[in-house]
Amino acid sequence: MTATTPTPTRGAAAHDRRRWGGLAVLAASLLVVVMDMTVLNVALPDLTEDLHAGALAQLWIVDVYSLVLAGLLVPVAALADRWGRRRMLLTGFTIFAVASLAALVARSPGDVIAVRALLGVGGAMIMPATLSLIRALFPDARERAFALGLWAATAAVGGAVGPIVGGALLSAFSWHAAFLVNVPLMVVALVAGLLLLPESRSERPGRVDATGTVLSVAGMVAAVYGVKHLGKGDIDVVTTIVLVAGLAMLAGFVRRCLRQDEPMLAVRLFADPVFRAGVLTALVSSTAMMALLFVGSQWLQLVQGWSPLEAGVALLPMALGGLVGPPLAPTVAARFGARNVVVAGLAVLAVGLLVLWLLPRPMPYAGIAVSLLLVGFGTAALGLASALIMGAAPAHQAGSAAAVEEMSYEVGGVLGIALLGSLAGAVYRHGLPSGAPDTAVESVTGALGTPVEPAALASYTDAFGVVGLAGAAITLLVAVLVWRGLPKDVDVSGGH
Repeated sequence: MTATTPTPTRGAAAHDRRRWGGLAVLAASLLVVVMDMTVLNVALPDLTEDLHAGALAQLWIVDVYSLVLAGLLVPVAALADRWGRRRMLLTGFTIFAVASLAALVARSPGDVIAVRALLGVGGAMIMPATLSLIRALFPDARERAFALGLWAATAAVGGAVGPIVGGALLSAFSWHAAFLVNVPLMVVALVAGLLLLPESRSERPGRVDATGTVLSVAGMVAAVYGVKHLGKGDIDVVTTIVLVAGLAMLAGFVRRCLRQDEPMLAVRLFADPVFRAGVLTALVSSTAMMALLFVGSQWLQLVQGWSPLEAGVALLPMALGGLVGPPLAPTVAARFGARNVVVAGLAVLAVGLLVLWLLPRPMPYAGIAVSLLLVGFGTAALGLASALIMGAAPAHQAGSAAAVEEMSYEVGGVLGIALLGSLAGAVYRHGLPSGAPDTAVESVTGALGTPVEPAALASYTDAFGVVGLAGAAITLLVAVLVWRGLPKDVDVSGGH
């Protein structure tokens, strides 16, 4: 009896190492995908100059990735439930690496658009699969909450580190390096995933029907496209029709799912107040963070006059806060309650945004750093929201829960840039002196070197502050809704 005791101990230790090693693979792959969303912003000027990309081509180079990714999340997650989540993830790694390598032979803007679209396909395979596999790797609710906190921290770090990596690569290499850096990372992730990740499938996978796939893909692409263009001021008949058609197709998809016993997307999960509160928290957190990164990076470069690399480094306090808040949240929630920690995280995020409005003019960078640090720390709410979303869903619906969570991030990012970014533009234009040249009215860049440059820079600083005020107000409103919607006794497992 004594002789046989060490065997299960060694087996348990090996299994534990394998689980946490698998989490490292999932987090690293997420890091690459999130970085890829932001690194292009730094590479775009050089890419545009080299390939002579016009304004329309630039727009599609930036937008096609998120359009394809958002459109494919639901059908890919449903297919992964049947086909195997690890298999889908590893296929996504392969596609992501091949697409990144294809940038070497890109000779025109159309080639780069195709590369970005293929990256979107790979990203759609990777992102929901990471959440579903974490659900399978960590059946214990507390361990899963900690793992998802690390996952959320990785996402926060990726968003902040992307511009730094892009700036460093572009200072030494051509714009191709912004794509090629993905290749060795994905190869390592592919090998490690084969060794460390178990296969996972749903016991009751939803049906993948052609009509539902068309409605979900076309609806998401049209809706995201419409919101993006409305946010950029492209309010015309075509954009309005596309947006309305997208929303109508999504409504039809939801109705179709509600009529099915095992739908492609388990929309009935929204009947659970815990699930709803988690999704709402993820949505508003993503909205606030993307708006802050978008407007803040422009402010650092245009108003402060810093290089893209310097601006990227200046955004690091958000990553530092994000490294602390989400992993710490489950432990604090076990002591003070999950509802209290989620709401407190949203409150801290709102305070960080409010700091921007309260700072003196001209804004000192030290105050911006405090704002970024608080916002990063406030993403503790995001990490715990992920635990609530995945915990509230039954194991066989983990794919649907992961798809909904990823959609909340994607839609939140689009809304942050479109709505709060357009608010910044409106405040900026309102603050310009009468008679300002059209180039200055169009953008801050167009005001540089003109007589209205000082007024334009001051106006954009005010716009940055207004974005902080609006973001804080929206976040506090959501905090109140989450406080009222979450049961008082909810725990990190999503149960109560």
